[in-house]
Amino acid sequence: MTTRPDKVLSAAFVRTVTEKGKYTDGHGLFLKVDPSGAKRWVQRIVIRGKRSEIGLGSARLVSLAEAREQALENRKLARSGGDPLQSKRETNAQLTFAEAAHKVHKIHEPTWRNKKHAAQFISTLETYTFPRLGKLKVSEVTTADVLAVLQPIWLEKPETARRVRQRIGTVMKWAVANGWRQDNPADAISQVLPKQTKGVKHRKSLPYNQVAECLETVRASNAMDVTKLALELTVLTACRSGEVRLADWSEIDMDKAEWTIPAQRMKAKREHRIPLSDRALEVLSAAKALGNGSGLVFPSATGKPLSDMTLSKLVKELGYDVDVHGFRTSFKTWCQERTNTPREVSEAALAHTIQNKAEAAYARSDLFEKRRTLMERWSSALNEPKSSVARIA
Repeated sequence: MTTRPDKVLSAAFVRTVTEKGKYTDGHGLFLKVDPSGAKRWVQRIVIRGKRSEIGLGSARLVSLAEAREQALENRKLARSGGDPLQSKRETNAQLTFAEAAHKVHKIHEPTWRNKKHAAQFISTLETYTFPRLGKLKVSEVTTADVLAVLQPIWLEKPETARRVRQRIGTVMKWAVANGWRQDNPADAISQVLPKQTKGVKHRKSLPYNQVAECLETVRASNAMDVTKLALELTVLTACRSGEVRLADWSEIDMDKAEWTIPAQRMKAKREHRIPLSDRALEVLSAAKALGNGSGLVFPSATGKPLSDMTLSKLVKELGYDVDVHGFRTSFKTWCQERTNTPREVSEAALAHTIQNKAEAAYARSDLFEKRRTLMERWSSALNEPKSSVARIA
């Protein structure tokens, strides 16, 4: 009695056969040739007591060796009680990295602070990852793939590279949560990349004793009154530019000398009350005289909010090579060098978040009255120099 060999087909036969029929190999694998000459691999297999057929792909794309390997894996899985058909369906149901990235972007979009952050998430992935990873199933993405994406930009564009890595990781964590993979290939990638030189970018600022002169120069300039007033209030309150540029009259109580910025407009997403000094009230009164006292406090000529570039351009054109944000540094330095103000008071004035969670849990007061005294002193310091330059108000 002769034993039938496990493998009876050859690569040459698969390549040259044209006659319609089914040509068997081992492990239930056979080559099916259609009347048109098209060839495809099929495997007959018993899955949990039921005879089934599994398509393994076109013979033009899947070699004999690859078909045999897949047939053997399917048979082993079926013999151990698994279901190769279910496994195949799950694989086919997987999204590509590009599809998963768009899905994750859609899921997280409502949680981002603004549309710009949401757009940046997907645009950086489209630019840096999709050419390499986009068409891969999320289960197929390897650490080598992530390395290939990050290595060209890791030192040249360190901040961008870190964000790309974080965003790849976010997509991969979502894939893990869906059961499509067991690991996050972006996790350990930094161990094989060169160390980045982390430089803190400091905003250019004026020494605190030059801020008063800068404000006088601003008042005397030919810039639009609304721009000059917006810049001065930014300095007087030590606020961020955007908090002033988007200020609405509904937030301001002139009688109580308070400005309450709602949480959604604050970086820390917490409401921020600001005590208004006498000079700040004068600036706001002048701004109200320019408009109707409703809507934006400092609207541009088009009625839209002033841009950050408008304020920055104003100080730079007047010869001050500083960032508008840098006036917050000037204020902080003045607090440290010219006052005995406790750190927590000046930090509250800047609306900084307490990083220590235990300390933050007990810090329930916004130190408003102490800040009122501090901001009045800051206002006085800014108006100490005597000048013939008339104020706007």
